Amino acid sequence: MPLLMAALILIFSIALPDTFPTRLNLNSILSDKAIIAMLALAAMIPMLTNKIDLTVGYGIVLWHILAITLQSRFGLPWPAAIAIVLALGLAFGFLNGVLVEMAKIDSFIATLGTGTIVYAVALWHTGGRQVIATLPDAFYQINAAQFLGLPAATWYVAAIAVALWIVTEYLPAGRFLYAIGANPRAARLNGIPVRRYVIGAFMASGLLTAFAGVVLASKLGIGQASVGLEFLLPALVGAFLGSTTIRPGRVNVWGTLVGVGILAVGISGIQQMGGAFFVEPLFNGVTLLIAIGIAGYGARRRSRAVKRRPAAPKTTTRETPSEAR
Repeated sequence: MPLLMAALILIFSIALPDTFPTRLNLNSILSDKAIIAMLALAAMIPMLTNKIDLTVGYGIVLWHILAITLQSRFGLPWPAAIAIVLALGLAFGFLNGVLVEMAKIDSFIATLGTGTIVYAVALWHTGGRQVIATLPDAFYQINAAQFLGLPAATWYVAAIAVALWIVTEYLPAGRFLYAIGANPRAARLNGIPVRRYVIGAFMASGLLTAFAGVVLASKLGIGQASVGLEFLLPALVGAFLGSTTIRPGRVNVWGTLVGVGILAVGISGIQQMGGAFFVEPLFNGVTLLIAIGIAGYGARRRSRAVKRRPAAPKTTTRETPSEAR
């Protein structure tokens, strides 16, 4: 996958030398896809436990609207509005975790149901209309600010990715999450509090989704229920692609970012070459099918390799005459 991304960059740079390999295009890609990268990392966390969270696409609809209406309609200062949105995202993740782990509802069904409810609340809250307001400049700077020539959202993604990488690769919590995803019963027998970690994974996903909603609100400056659902598919594609690269067979941070990068580069290049408006969802859907196919093939190949592995030779001990007596 990293080689594929490098190849796409090379091909589009040769085909579009005046527009693709430019600083402007780089900043545009980083700014446009940063929110998708955040949502892909959010979806990746429950995937560590072999669960799926569809509310990364539904939740951001309500969170970005609330980040604006709490300031415009209720007169709250922007730091308080952000704190409330983040707290609600954390609580919503807790609800998803409880439904999945304690009520024993399949994660796909549970998050599809709660996500649809949240989307309905967003429609009710806005009345199907745009929420337009004049917000403080400091709130706009959450997304508009730049550091070292790169958009602020890029640095948010980098900070989140490094934090998740440290947790998943070097801390016991990450090993516990991988163990639960591999075999929850074995993890429970080994003393891992499975319920606590699964609920915690959904809470972390809800928190990151809420933060992505804040960044989206800062970027758009308006709230509308029609914005957000288009992030769901590419976020899931990025997370699924992440399980096919860097550490094949396991969702991981850097693989997820590579997956999002492939989507970003491919869609940007195709659009600059005159691709129609339906190219982006088509590209996302085809890539998702390919990613799932590669992941399934890799899992079957590893399973066959394990079955073919020769068993360790049995060692027998022969009794000495003295031991026999």
